[in-house]
Amino acid sequence: QVQPVESGGGLVQAGGSLRLSCAVSGRPFSSSGIGWFRQDPGKEREFVASIRWGDGSTYYADSVKGRFTISRDNAKNTVYLQMNSLKPEDTAVYYCAAATVGYYSGNYFRRTLYDYWGQGTQVTVSS
Repeated sequence: QVQPVESGGGLVQAGGSLRLSCAVSGRPFSSSGIGWFRQDPGKEREFVASIRWGDGSTYYADSVKGRFTISRDNAKNTVYLQMNSLKPEDTAVYYCAAATVGYYSGNYFRRTLYDYWGQGTQVTVSS
């Protein structure tokens, strides 16, 4: 079993940066995907970015491309989300999730693919 645990959220001014961490217990398969999603109250949970555990290939939502960077440290079993040039619309609860089966380039953005979820961490960007 794989269990993600997020940390690193907080309050930041627009234009600032934050780095989120996702510590993954257990040992993900090389074909597993670790993703970041976010959810604002009253809205659906949306895909932000994901990374394949084995080869480190990455995917991003259009809304964060060029501003956010996802990376992993296999030795520490940790995935990071570096968020730069933050905007008020980035305010949300950010969730880390693991997809242990069936993760590939055509479905990385599907929330239902991810079978293990963290508890979430709040990111608030003030204007």
